[in-house]
Amino acid sequence: MPDLPAPTRRTFLKQAGSGLGYLAMAGLATEAAAASSILSSDSKGQGPHFRPRAKRVIRLFMQGGPSHVDTFDYKPELIANGGKAGGFAQEGFGRVRKNDKLLAPLWKFRQRGDSGLWISDLYPNLARMADDLCLLNGMHTDVAAHPQATIMAHTGSITFVRPSVGAWVLYGLGAENENLPGFVTINPLNRLGGAQNYGSAFLPASYQATKISNNKIANLANANLTTAEQRKQLDLVREMNEEMMQRAGGDAGVEGVINSFELAFRMQDSVPDVLDIATEPESVKQMYGIGNRATTRFGTQCLMARRLAEAGVRYIELTHNGWDQHKGLQAKLSSNALATDQPIAGLIADLKQRGLLDETLIVWGGEFGRTPVQQSAAGDGRRHNHRGYTSWMCGGGVRGGMRHGATDPMGFAAVEGKVHIHDLHATILHLLGLDHEKLTYRYSGRDFRLTDVHGNVVKEILA
Repeated sequence: MPDLPAPTRRTFLKQAGSGLGYLAMAGLATEAAAASSILSSDSKGQGPHFRPRAKRVIRLFMQGGPSHVDTFDYKPELIANGGKAGGFAQEGFGRVRKNDKLLAPLWKFRQRGDSGLWISDLYPNLARMADDLCLLNGMHTDVAAHPQATIMAHTGSITFVRPSVGAWVLYGLGAENENLPGFVTINPLNRLGGAQNYGSAFLPASYQATKISNNKIANLANANLTTAEQRKQLDLVREMNEEMMQRAGGDAGVEGVINSFELAFRMQDSVPDVLDIATEPESVKQMYGIGNRATTRFGTQCLMARRLAEAGVRYIELTHNGWDQHKGLQAKLSSNALATDQPIAGLIADLKQRGLLDETLIVWGGEFGRTPVQQSAAGDGRRHNHRGYTSWMCGGGVRGGMRHGATDPMGFAAVEGKVHIHDLHATILHLLGLDHEKLTYRYSGRDFRLTDVHGNVVKEILA
């Protein structure tokens, strides 16, 4: 082949995007542009550092900041003092004034299951799963602003673009199924960081998530070509890209794009079948609330998550929006809980009956919680609270039927068993058999990791 001038990045993207679909979109190449000039390591992953307790993660992200004091953090003193002036000029709560009134939980709490976990009436279906849940009532994070806190919840950083948790998991373990992506995000955020929340940043582009929107994935290939013609086209593009990569002396970004094209080609046969829930028995669909107007959308996503997990996807995230309730708390939080309660309970029960819960880690939570005082201007609402809130975990090596950590008697701030976002990330990696201090990637002259220089595994919750 004659010695041609190296194509520009613009030319490369134009050539590479010829009909190979979703994984070849410009966003993928944008992520690739930030990658190291050093070739990536084994695309199959580094392998676990020790015996894992979980094989995969399903993360249920409730964007907006669910109110912990109305859901999973029982506060009898807040109940008793509802309507009274809080008496707090709390440090770190700039908008909380000492005359703001405490807002008691709007739903009753009851002890559930043999474990006696306190869960509010908002979650009647999930309450029946109490003995499988591990409540983390001492969660806290760094800021109370949605964009920063959301990005931090997904990447561990608010100051720089960093790889997402799912990208680190895929980098560490690789994919179980070579015909499916190892990291999938369903209904992801288009704002508040957007692609940063599921991107690979400086990791090779092949470690970012495959996005599913409106319960379907975009076309993976050029529908006007036969499989044989697609293969021929892909081979030509691969040859051109490999030549360009050799001239550059190796480029992890280009290598990641090449691998993504190959995965997109293989996904054509496997992905449609995995995402097609039509073959599921009606009894299973009903378990997830599919067929009910309030629960069908999120129930479908939860069932898709189970099918993806069963097929070997390592990290699956589902996003449910609309938990930022500065006003209209009673109506809006009721609606959120109604939409998600039965689907999540169905997911846990379905995984359990299939023998998959012990090897699947479920993580529920938002970017922060809400204050125990009402928002003065609106009355029926709560402000952001990053100093104390609740997440919960289930399956995959965590102890069920337990509460770890606590906020103060009113629910303002975590005071015992405190779990920072870095600690949560370290624990997720640990349950997957990865040491968060050893899972590193060298970029721009230094070794980076998900937890930066922070993070401790929450050993108390391990089964």
